[in-house]
Amino acid sequence: MPQLIQKLDILEKEITHALLFLKMPQLKQRLHELETLMQSPNFWNDAKEAQKISQEQGGLMQKITAWESLQKNLMDSKELLEVLPAEEGTADFEEQQHTVDDLERRYQSLEIQLYLSGKHDECPTIMSFHAGAGGTDAQDWAEMLLRMYMRYADAKNWKTTLLEKSEGETAGIKSASLRIEGEFTYGFLKEEAGVHRLVRLSPFNIKHTRETSFCLIEVTPEIEEIDLKIAEDDLKIDVFRAGGHGGQSVNTTDSAVRITHLPTGIVAKCQNERSQLQNRQQAMKSLLSKLLVLQEKTRIKELRDLKGEHIEGAWGNQIRSYVLHPYQMVKDHRTNYETSKVLAILEGDPNELDVFIEKSLKSDRRNS
Repeated sequence: MPQLIQKLDILEKEITHALLFLKMPQLKQRLHELETLMQSPNFWNDAKEAQKISQEQGGLMQKITAWESLQKNLMDSKELLEVLPAEEGTADFEEQQHTVDDLERRYQSLEIQLYLSGKHDECPTIMSFHAGAGGTDAQDWAEMLLRMYMRYADAKNWKTTLLEKSEGETAGIKSASLRIEGEFTYGFLKEEAGVHRLVRLSPFNIKHTRETSFCLIEVTPEIEEIDLKIAEDDLKIDVFRAGGHGGQSVNTTDSAVRITHLPTGIVAKCQNERSQLQNRQQAMKSLLSKLLVLQEKTRIKELRDLKGEHIEGAWGNQIRSYVLHPYQMVKDHRTNYETSKVLAILEGDPNELDVFIEKSLKSDRRNS
């Protein structure tokens, strides 16, 4: 019985910390403000805004209720254990053990909200893959990663759309952009942004020497409404014939679109739609999202500079290494978590990849 009490004591502390992190009083105040707005007789005059407010109110209500219910159930269970302790091995003890286990499971399922509370975490995601140093090996590595995340998304029942793909000269891809839509896709996948490093025996040279390849992954949220003004003179728009897989119409017309933001050099491409207009709209949406993320990163960098922090440039800032030879290991350089299950990771197994992502999310929270 003391063991069950001890478990509840630990869980109580974790829930208390979670409620502080969630800023529960502010959430309740926001809920009250939204409910007041919804009671206005003119509330539905602007249907789009009303729907947005209703969704926020529903989400807040669900979040507050879930956490407060968990906290109350924990206190009730703790009080019962203290007043009516059961002997180990009895039916009552088994029931109390089941109750404690259920409370722990409920906490773990809610805990993800602590990590996925960012402004754009619920948005669809654009993942861009860029082959780096390593020639053909790097281009093959970029395609391996594209395949890995497509399988990962499929296993999580997320919808994927390949926006564009530039084939490699011998094998693999030079670049690709993938749209992923599902619950909290950006919240999860933003942790995968950065340089991914592969060490293996090259299948592309006769001597099969050990080669190191790099791929840069960019992750941006696809934001529906972006209040960002861009001068037309700052944009270079190219249309070209789409390459790679797709329908006949896609491959035989100049429907693909590439938009370059000249001041920053940021590029967004789309070739999956049949019309040039649709590709241009999707590419522009991706470009605006990338620029918005760049603004946020610039703001964070300015804050870090004020604090005297230093972050290495993108290609030096490797987030994860995948080693296939002389041993098998995947290691995250941010959390130092590692596993020997390289093949499962490369197959996009969510049971393995989620561990890396969740540990990175938790690390971000501790450092925030």
